[in-house]
Parts: sequence; C-alpha cells; structure tokens
Amino acid sequence: MSDSPSPPPNGLTYAQAGVDIDAGERLVDAIKPLAKSTARKGSEPSLGGFGALFDLKAAGFTDPLIVATTDGVGTKLKIAIDTGRNDGVGIDLVAMCVNDLLAQGAEPLLFLDYYATGKLDVEAARRVVAGIAEGCRQAGCALVGGETAEMPGLYEGSDYDLAGFSLGAVERGHTLPRHDLQNTGDVIIGLASSGPHSNGYSLIRKVIETRGLTWADDAPFANDRTLAQALMEPTRIYVKPVLPLMKQGWIKGAAHITGGGLIENPPRCIAPGLEAVFDWQAWPRPPVFDWLAEAGGISDHEMRRTFNCGIGFILIVGPEHVEDVLEGLLEAGETAFVCGQLQASA
Repeated sequence: MSDSPSPPPNGLTYAQAGVDIDAGERLVDAIKPLAKSTARKGSEPSLGGFGALFDLKAAGFTDPLIVATTDGVGTKLKIAIDTGRNDGVGIDLVAMCVNDLLAQGAEPLLFLDYYATGKLDVEAARRVVAGIAEGCRQAGCALVGGETAEMPGLYEGSDYDLAGFSLGAVERGHTLPRHDLQNTGDVIIGLASSGPHSNGYSLIRKVIETRGLTWADDAPFANDRTLAQALMEPTRIYVKPVLPLMKQGWIKGAAHITGGGLIENPPRCIAPGLEAVFDWQAWPRPPVFDWLAEAGGISDHEMRRTFNCGIGFILIVGPEHVEDVLEGLLEAGETAFVCGQLQASA
C-alpha cells in the first residue's frame, strides 16, 4: 500500500483564486478603440502584441535622441477611488509623464500604462484608460500598450494604482536645458496651472480631514462645485502650446512644476552659478491655494515647496524673445506671465 498523498481534487480555477481572465479580456476589447484613437505618424496602436514598434523616420526625425520618463498620480488616486471620479486621473497620468519630456525639449511619441488592482472593475478601468487616451490626444502621443494586473490580497477590493511610461525624442543638439546659453537677466515665464495638478494631495487630504470636511461638501474656493469636483481637475498638458516655441530656439530651459513646487524644480533647469528669483506678486495665486494655506495654517515656504501655487510649467527665455513667447502662448490659449528672472547665485 502506497504512502503517497492523494492527489488534490480537480476543479480549482484562476477565478476562484481571485483573478478574472474573462474580465481582463472584456477590458482589452473595450479599450482597443480608445488606443486606436491616439494613432500618430510613426505608430500604429494595436493592443495585444508583446511589444510596440515606432518609426522615428516616419515621425520626421533625422538624428534623434530618445528621452524616457515614468510617473504616477500619487494619492490623488485615493480621492478618485473614494468618490468614483475615475475619468480624469488618466489625463493626470499622461500629463505627469509628457510634461517631464517637454522639459527636456522632447516631443512625446508613445505612452504605456500600468493598472494594478485587487479586483478588476471593468467599467472603472475603462474610464481610467479613456482618460489616458484623452491625455495622449492632448499631448500628440500614441497609447501603444500597457498592463492590467489583478492581484487579490495585495490591493483591497477594487482599489487600484497607476503608473505611466512615456517615450519622446528630440533632435541631437536641441535638448534642454541649454546651460551654455543662460545668463543673468534671462526671464522666467510661467504658464498657469489648472489647480494642484497631481502633487501635494497627501497634504490636501490632511487639510480636509482636520477641517472635518467630506468630498461631497461645497468647495469654499469654487462656486457651485464640491471639493471632489474642484480638487480632481486634471493636470494641464503643455506640449502643443510650448513645443513649437522650443523648435524656434527661443527656450533656454524649462521645468515642470511638480513635487517640490517652485522651490525645488526650477534649479533643475538652471545653469550652475545662476538661480531663479521669483516675483511672488506677479501672478494671482488661485483661490484653492489661498484656502489651503489658511485652512491648514501652511506657511508660504511650505506652500511653495509642496504645490505649484498657480504655475504648472516655467520657461527660461532671453529678454529679446519674451514678447514672441508670450504672444505664441496667448495664441495657443495659454495663460502666461513673466514671473521672475535669473541672477547670479548668492
């Protein structure tokens, strides 16, 4: 008589372990037309393969350098999950990546996303990807693929996390910043943000909590909007207004104002020996930031190193090109203003 254990009973499935392959396939079917809507020269978005190809020559490049970025949306996702407002975070995800590409002088070409969840909610995921596709259209890049990971036990229920990956290109010799061209007296032009964008939301959530508010409450700083509606405004994508100005050779440096705010991000695009000096009265700080500062008792320095304070992107421009750049931004529908200059480091 054998002492070997009896074989386990048959019948266990991946679905019984918490992973629904059928739901994943339904999601892929739902998002294929969304990806196709982002097609551009050099790409042919068609989900389902093992990888995506891109033709740089077809996109018009002759001697390009590749630029890669990755980012997420931070705890702004928690508000989306808690309120069911999943539509805009896909735009946020794209914006956080492609605006970083733009700061290097690069044109965004393609985008991939990673969506991880405990239990796949097909409709919620479809709405997130619809936002990603919209962000890609705004940036002129193709959504060429991604990964949907259903991981029961790692995430609670249908909670989810996002990561984005973008690839861009810039012709050799045209990357930013141009430290060699920067001088004292160069002008800083700010482009208005749409709100906090995708940074500082852990502090925002703490302010909401300490004030005893809920996301359904009226926003004290925005008429006829709830806190959720006002604070979930998607991040602005600056690619189409700014890239033509970069191709004109008018821009010496650029910075995406994300985590670290207006304290830590500008030095990333400024030459050694120079520093940014902001005129903090040069633009009206949007009401959301005034309210956060007052409601949370947050100091000016803490505000400036946590939030964008109304400026989502900055450009370093020689004095001779300031009017050209401002005119170009205005024609493109941007709100832009001179907000500082470069001076020798102290």
